[in-house]
Amino acid sequence: MSTMVYPREEKLDKLSQEEIISNTKLVMQGLEALKNEHNSILHSLLETIKCLKKDEEANLVHEKSNLLRKSVEMIELGLGEAQVMMALSNHLNAVESEKQKLRAQVRRLCQENQWLRDELANTQQKLQRSEQTVAQLEEEKKHLEFMNQLKKYDEDVSPSEEKEGDSAKDSLDDLFPNEEEEHGPGLPHQHSSAVAAAQQGGYEIPARLRTLHNLVIQYASQGRYEVAVPLCKQALEDLEKTSGHDHPDVATMLNILALVYRDQNKYKEAAHLLNDALSIREKTLGKDHPAVAATLNNLAVLYGKRGKYKEAEPLCKRALEIREKVLGKDHPDVAKQLNNLALLCQNQGKYDEVEYYYCRALEIYESCLGPDDPNVAKTKNNLASCYLKQGKYKDAEVLYKEILTRAHVKEFGSVDDEHKPIWMHAEEREEMSK
Repeated sequence: MSTMVYPREEKLDKLSQEEIISNTKLVMQGLEALKNEHNSILHSLLETIKCLKKDEEANLVHEKSNLLRKSVEMIELGLGEAQVMMALSNHLNAVESEKQKLRAQVRRLCQENQWLRDELANTQQKLQRSEQTVAQLEEEKKHLEFMNQLKKYDEDVSPSEEKEGDSAKDSLDDLFPNEEEEHGPGLPHQHSSAVAAAQQGGYEIPARLRTLHNLVIQYASQGRYEVAVPLCKQALEDLEKTSGHDHPDVATMLNILALVYRDQNKYKEAAHLLNDALSIREKTLGKDHPAVAATLNNLAVLYGKRGKYKEAEPLCKRALEIREKVLGKDHPDVAKQLNNLALLCQNQGKYDEVEYYYCRALEIYESCLGPDDPNVAKTKNNLASCYLKQGKYKDAEVLYKEILTRAHVKEFGSVDDEHKPIWMHAEEREEMSK
């Protein structure tokens, strides 16, 4: 009889799936051989029973045959279990194969998902670049519309407007605010007479620059420097291409751009542009031209804003000399230049010079414009402030009273018991309180 060999029990936990399947097949083969052997023995026993005559021997054979039948049944049961294990193994293999397929599909889906993410990122970048391009095109469109508007205005300029070129020139050159703060004063507005400048120098600014100046000032006053600066630079580039760098129109455009930079507190850039404009104007218009004086004044104001009063003073004095030479010593624009110079000297503590310049300016305003002109009150107020800083309170009081009295007369017509200036009411209350 053949014998079956089973693996040791302590080694079963260490077998892999392939080894288990291989051992199961071996066991099935052994069981199959054992079954065939038992069936052969059982068949022999049955043949023997037919030949036996004695009852005892027949019973013994019957018992053996029954044992063999039970053994065969156990073998068949073992074969059935082995077949079940084989079927289970096939099923597990199928499951594992499906699992591998699913894993491959998951990897493929992850790759596709990453590809889609990359595509989405690229699309978003393209969209962002497109939006930037659209914004840039819109700005270029606006710029072209502005340039077209300039051309339209140039075409619509009348001959009478062409004769007013110098009146626009000084508004271009002298657009600095009046700041009289103690620690950071600037200089007042300058509006010198362009008519006299045209007569003396014969240079008129084209109408297109006047229109451009108005647009730039409009955008700068709205804080839209991102529009004003490119507009100036484009116009400056066009002028340099058509007229060359050393042209009065280029100098005027440099002045405009300098004003925009000054409003942005970009003083170094503004000073560079004004120095360039000064060089061009001195070369093309002469060193004693009113436009040169205007540029010198703008440069002095710029130095004053940066606290460089010593550097600003000689520029302002030179501008004063030019204006006196071109316009005469009693011209209102000379008085305005005197005011600028007084402010610069006041910041340096040169009070004797400050008094002299203010008194001269006051005489010019009163003689040329009359005592009721706002510049007279303004200059008196500046002079009174100078007196206060020196401790000359009586002199300052006299000027303040003159200013208040003049304002009262202008408002109410006269000074009498019913209509007194405010300083008189203050003195009366002070007397009553004593």
